[in-house]
Amino acid sequence: MFRYSVTNWDGFDPTRHYIGLRNYIQIFHNSEVWHTFFNSVYYLGASAVQISLALFLATILSYGLRGSNIFKGFLVFPFLLNSVAVALVFRYLFQGPGITAHAGGLDWLLQHLGLGHFITQWIGNSRVINFSLAGVSVWRYFGFNLVLFLGAIQSINPELYEAAQLDRANRWHQFRYITVPGIRRITALTFILAIGGSISVFEIPFIVSSGQNGSSTFVIETVRTAFVENRVGYASALAVLLLGIVLLVTFIQRTIFKDEQVDLV
Repeated sequence: MFRYSVTNWDGFDPTRHYIGLRNYIQIFHNSEVWHTFFNSVYYLGASAVQISLALFLATILSYGLRGSNIFKGFLVFPFLLNSVAVALVFRYLFQGPGITAHAGGLDWLLQHLGLGHFITQWIGNSRVINFSLAGVSVWRYFGFNLVLFLGAIQSINPELYEAAQLDRANRWHQFRYITVPGIRRITALTFILAIGGSISVFEIPFIVSSGQNGSSTFVIETVRTAFVENRVGYASALAVLLLGIVLLVTFIQRTIFKDEQVDLV
């Protein structure tokens, strides 16, 4: 990929002309490319909400409440669905009267709940579209984080919780001093996956909005540059830059969240 990125190859010509770092210089002078990159902030915020909710519900479900297995199934089910199918479903749900003859499923629900004043063009309004798409990613990947946190919490020695109860520690203290330290490694992993996934978002915005109306992401821009504009050399430079950013973020996170042995005893 790096070898392609220092050429002006169009993807068809059997010869590739070396142009040095010209593609990389052009990237840093292309404001449109960086605008798509900063769209990742919406998905990063959604990931923070997603992780917080997953940790909260995983903690509650780990208490062994009645019917908790049913709730686990409902919460994890979206992650088992195909990303393309999820995007197509939400593409219909977000459609408003201006796009189809009838309001989409979300508008219909808001109307029947008496919340019609919240109805808007979910994918037609440039101020709302990225929030809508990021919300889909929360629903789509929430179950994955829930499974990670549930597995981590259940791996903690239950005798620690029993000892804490004997010492009259409430749920908050158990969560703060036993659960949080015990799942630190999984928490660090979820942050690494969240940031990497936020930077490389593709399926949901590509299928729901085709990257239009200000919803394009860095990966969508890379794919469009390579296969629509036939600028494979420039697109390769974008891909190499994305890889470098993900590796840098991962290195920083691994430096902050060092892989140390956790001793709760």
